[in-house]
Amino acid sequence: MTKLYYSIGEVSNLLDVKPHVLRYWETEIPAIRPKKSGHKRRYNLQQIETLKKIKDMLYNQRYTIEGARQKLKQDKDIRQDAKLEAIAKEKLQVSVALPAIATELLELRKGLLDLKQKCRKITGK
Repeated sequence: MTKLYYSIGEVSNLLDVKPHVLRYWETEIPAIRPKKSGHKRRYNLQQIETLKKIKDMLYNQRYTIEGARQKLKQDKDIRQDAKLEAIAKEKLQVSVALPAIATELLELRKGLLDLKQKCRKITGK
């Protein structure tokens, strides 16, 4: 079972970086904002994944802090654009389906009105 929050010491050990490095990244990169309880930082799993990406960008891919910040923002924008595109496609499918549904409903209404008239003729009302 995984925990909801991890301390800065646990994250530091997990990523093999010093706690002061995590605190520095936190000040420089807005994507990392751990919860604070008093003076204790609590990182969730999403923040830890972001920290892993940052470490990889800085240490392996040789990004600067500014470059890593921009890359994270770009990735976030891409995910947001994809989400908006999916919503737009869903709305388009609904709007395309509406005329077909409206036609079916009109035909159903016409059939019900015809049935109502036949029932009136039979009952004489």
